Amino acid sequence: MPPEPVVLPVSQARLAVFLINMDRAPDRLAAMRDKLARADLPFRRIVGVDGRALTYPIPEFSERGYRLLHGRRTSPAEIGCYLSHVAAARAFLESDADLALILEDDVSFQPDFLDTLDRAAMHRDLWNLLRLTTVNRGRRFRARDLGKGRSLAITLTREKGAGAYVIDRRAAEWIATDLLPMRLAFDIAFDLEYLSGLRACFVHPLPASQVSDHPTQIQDTRLAYKLPRWRYATVLPYRAWLELSRVACRGVRLVAARRGSGLDAAELSGRGQQA
Repeated sequence: MPPEPVVLPVSQARLAVFLINMDRAPDRLAAMRDKLARADLPFRRIVGVDGRALTYPIPEFSERGYRLLHGRRTSPAEIGCYLSHVAAARAFLESDADLALILEDDVSFQPDFLDTLDRAAMHRDLWNLLRLTTVNRGRRFRARDLGKGRSLAITLTREKGAGAYVIDRRAAEWIATDLLPMRLAFDIAFDLEYLSGLRACFVHPLPASQVSDHPTQIQDTRLAYKLPRWRYATVLPYRAWLELSRVACRGVRLVAARRGSGLDAAELSGRGQQA
């Protein structure tokens, strides 16, 4: 039986926790079990999909779209990662929880992690997807104060990394249905929530980290799957459109959120927060 969702004490939101972990990584599971126990977070393990064990083609993956939009050959590791996150979203939808914390198995937490999630859950008018880690260092623009030195923030540039994030049921439906078939790496695809009318925020400063002593299971193999530069004739215009649309869509949200939060004109003019 999966554990009951955690009831966050202030917001009263029911939070289910899902940990993605490969069968071949028991050391990661043991480390995460200890970390989650210290954070007082019971979890359900989602067995990571081994992309190398799949027989291609599969309906959940568009090889043509992946080449045209992502500029890479079929990468079993990235496919497995992507489908593992989809499986976590589907498991959440089968539960009666309000929110889901999705974790990869190389994450560490700040001492106020659970309290921060509770305070962020009080401001769900600003987000369907709450991001708690990143591997980038882009600017995060404060949208609403959470107290205790943290805030909800909106980014105007691409942020990769999906080590820890919270989703509501609407975002879970989007991941489980609209993000299939796979055409991009997962951490790029779920950074495009604005194209589907969803809202995303970061917690700033970040309450969790993907810095880990465990070797990466994906990053070291990515260069081997890159296509020649001339094949980027479709990738680069697509990426340029994504960047422009991201600034436009999230920029409008940032202005509205700051006005609704009563932030002054000086802050509105562009004083971001550096990660």
